[in-house]
Amino acid sequence: MGKPVRKPILSMNSWTIQDSEKLYLVSDWGKGYFGISARGNLEVRVGKGGTQPIDLYELTMDLVERGLTPPLLLRFGDILEDRILRVSKAFQVAISEYGFQGGYRAVFPIKVNQQRHVVEEVVQFGRSLSLGLEVGSKPELLIALAMHGDPESLIICNGFKDADYIEMALRGRQLGKKIILVLDRLAELRPCLDIAKRLGVMPYLGVRAKLNSKGAGKWNESSGDQSKFGLAASELLQVLETCRREGYLDGVKLLHFHVGSQITDIRAIKAALKEASRIYVELKKLGAPMGWFDVGGGLGVDYDGSQSNFHSSMNYSLQEYANDVVFAIEEACDREDLPHPHIVSESGRALVAHHAVLVFDVVGMSKGLGEDAGPRPEEGDPEILHKFYELLLEVSPKNYLETYHDAVQFKGEANSLFNLGFLGLKGRARCENLFWAVCRRVFQWASEEEVLAEELEPLRRSLGATCFGNFSVFQSLPDHWAVKQLFPIMPIQRLGEEPSQRVTVADLTCDSDGKIDRFIETHGVANSLPIHPLEEGQPYFLAAFLVGAYQEVLGDLHNLFGDTNVVHVQLDEEGDVDLGKVVEGDTLAEVLSYVQYDPEDLVLRVRRAAERALKEGLIEKGGVQSFLRLFKESLRGQTYLEEI
Repeated sequence: MGKPVRKPILSMNSWTIQDSEKLYLVSDWGKGYFGISARGNLEVRVGKGGTQPIDLYELTMDLVERGLTPPLLLRFGDILEDRILRVSKAFQVAISEYGFQGGYRAVFPIKVNQQRHVVEEVVQFGRSLSLGLEVGSKPELLIALAMHGDPESLIICNGFKDADYIEMALRGRQLGKKIILVLDRLAELRPCLDIAKRLGVMPYLGVRAKLNSKGAGKWNESSGDQSKFGLAASELLQVLETCRREGYLDGVKLLHFHVGSQITDIRAIKAALKEASRIYVELKKLGAPMGWFDVGGGLGVDYDGSQSNFHSSMNYSLQEYANDVVFAIEEACDREDLPHPHIVSESGRALVAHHAVLVFDVVGMSKGLGEDAGPRPEEGDPEILHKFYELLLEVSPKNYLETYHDAVQFKGEANSLFNLGFLGLKGRARCENLFWAVCRRVFQWASEEEVLAEELEPLRRSLGATCFGNFSVFQSLPDHWAVKQLFPIMPIQRLGEEPSQRVTVADLTCDSDGKIDRFIETHGVANSLPIHPLEEGQPYFLAAFLVGAYQEVLGDLHNLFGDTNVVHVQLDEEGDVDLGKVVEGDTLAEVLSYVQYDPEDLVLRVRRAAERALKEGLIEKGGVQSFLRLFKESLRGQTYLEEI
């Protein structure tokens, strides 16, 4: 079952902010964190119950005045704190409702967002809940050991482990930290026991079960029989036998499983929980003390607000997820009269996605095809021009599909005439303009129908204009490019006006993939985004939402566009906006150094070239100094366009 079809919003003579709310589905994906103010600006609703909104447009302009130009990544700490509380509360409600005897611990997977300020805030906001950290590599383990300060919270160690990784984790145990080494492969058991014996430490071990159950969504291949991680049933038994024989059975504390990221269908979660719960009770019956049940990640984020099993959505709520986890584990344990374990979840996306917003300015606009049909053909003009113009005059609600077919045929005739030399370049250009003008009118009539004819669907994209955004898809929204992830995108101003243009959004890179051409809308996935006509001399901003998970970590330096300016926004104790944490974006010098260029060497090379040009009389002395000054200033500047 795919994403459900929802009826489009009917156009109104008088546009209101409520129309914009519906058009951009703000209440569906915003989860109460975002809304539109009476002034028509998008606002971020923070504080208790969203009672203290922050005007996103005014905030952006304030930052520009402070010298922080777009693109801007804005992180809202109050939203991050609320997400941590919501996930924990959902499990506490389920535990209370079902009379579950175990506890709950949230664990944040550092891989979802490894940025220092984010991890610091996650640890800070989760301290009262004993929120822990999950790591999957040696660098992440070092972060966790340094950031972790609560002796009651967990550090869960996943991923491939060598001897250094294992020893570092076991020495962390000597510091009094609750570190659990999860055996993702049977080969990791031997070094864990040998190093523990050498250090004289009882290791806390977890076992990752390889389930037959598979996830649902884009990342379902990370689970099931083909998963690269996890122990088969026979390997689980070998772990218990080896640990019992060598006196380490008391260290087997946790069962772990993972069914993938962004699970879209609750049925996949239920199936995995049922299977994993049975494995847990069997391990317990075989003598392993256990006590911890780690359900891994997978809790989804409803990026498009459709509440469906579409890959950018989820057909369940946070509370339903928590209820199903608690119920499945309780039922399996009660059936065997075993004590309830403590539940661990590694929900990363659900914690951090909502708190980050990417704001970028529109720096230009291309004309849409067919907006200018040109003058009426005159006597003596090629006959093909007259044919096109007649189609343009005759298109109607009754014949638009037939007219489109004729236009396609005439376009082919025009190309043949040009290739044979019977039509000049000017004539071909006029034919193309008229063809797209006919297509535009055809599409206007076709759009009045309840269902658009399938063969006309490509016109939706072809007829749209392109707006150029001051950002890089590859740096800031890599999942849109790589896996076609949908992110809510909309203007942050003028939302009391009707957005009369539909556009695709192109970035600054010299790459045809550097664009956004998939957008959420009321009846599915659209190829264009409604925006307002640009006003001369006035900045116009778009924002992408729910970008707090994975995007910064996965971003790359395509065309050497570096990190954006990052601003942490939070309300202080008096309820005022605190912009104290600012991480300035990469300069040109920094980005060039990432690819092994020495900025000083570049200046030296350019100086030599300028001196040669001076000797050859190609440039004056003053020009040399001006050029070198500009070159040096550019190295200190940002990689994005800096003028608003």
